[in-house]
Amino acid sequence: MVADSKSKPDISLAGTFACSAFAACFAEICTIPLDTAKVRLQLQKKAVAGDAVALPKYRGMLGTVATIAREEGVSALWKGIVPGLHRQCLFGGLRIGMYEPVRNFYVGDNFVGDVPLSKKILAGLTTGALAIIVANPTDLVKVRLQAEGKLAPGVPRRYSGALNAYSTIVRQEGVGALWTGLGPNIARNAIINAAELASYDQVKQTILKIPGFTDNVFTHLLSGLGAGFFAVCVGSPVDVVKSRMMGDSAYKSTLDCFIKTLKNDGPLAFYKGFIPNFGRLGSWNVIMFLTLEQAKKFVKSIESS
Repeated sequence: MVADSKSKPDISLAGTFACSAFAACFAEICTIPLDTAKVRLQLQKKAVAGDAVALPKYRGMLGTVATIAREEGVSALWKGIVPGLHRQCLFGGLRIGMYEPVRNFYVGDNFVGDVPLSKKILAGLTTGALAIIVANPTDLVKVRLQAEGKLAPGVPRRYSGALNAYSTIVRQEGVGALWTGLGPNIARNAIINAAELASYDQVKQTILKIPGFTDNVFTHLLSGLGAGFFAVCVGSPVDVVKSRMMGDSAYKSTLDCFIKTLKNDGPLAFYKGFIPNFGRLGSWNVIMFLTLEQAKKFVKSIESS
């Protein structure tokens, strides 16, 4: 990842973008089953049968994964992987690759010493917001594909695949529909990006001050888990609103979705899917940061040769 003090980048901007996109895509492939479970849990609403509340179809992370695999096949857990990779190439590459240049811009050319946490957070907010504005269509298609469960016999699927989903949404809902949920998505991804990147640096810095710890794979693993946990705690409410808006066109606005979710499902609904969300983001961060650091070492060796 990045050092605490401002320094000249080890590799080119293009190399940083490529490493970031590759690391994000690899983490996406490894963890998307947990993301699919998270989306299903977030979209699940209270079902009322008579006067009693019916038991929910999906219960817990492992239960949701098992239900999806049993009813729809194991491959259904990777629904949305194509737009997911589209998203990570754009979003992951931009938000991570641009983090250091933007952070250095905020502290100024003449800055010397450790970069303040406030500047790290501001840089994370900026790159997260800018990146998701570009990548929102890919996020929308990914959620739409993940949200579609097992259909009754003879009922056609809403979309036959990622490319069909893009074209169908544009044809039926207009080009602007590809940016549905942009408001909560900007909020979610800016906040989570800042939480991930800034907290990774801070957790890593704190761990390295403990006697016996060095800058190795174990330290990166702990730092990645810490970053993922903090990101989920902060970003879960906007993540739920984002998923519901993208998965259901009945909501008029971000505020409308927030109010209806609060009214119909209660405040705890904003932390629906917390465990799978942490399982997803925690493992995603560990895999991404470990892959990123190794990829940057590889690219540095190529560029310096």
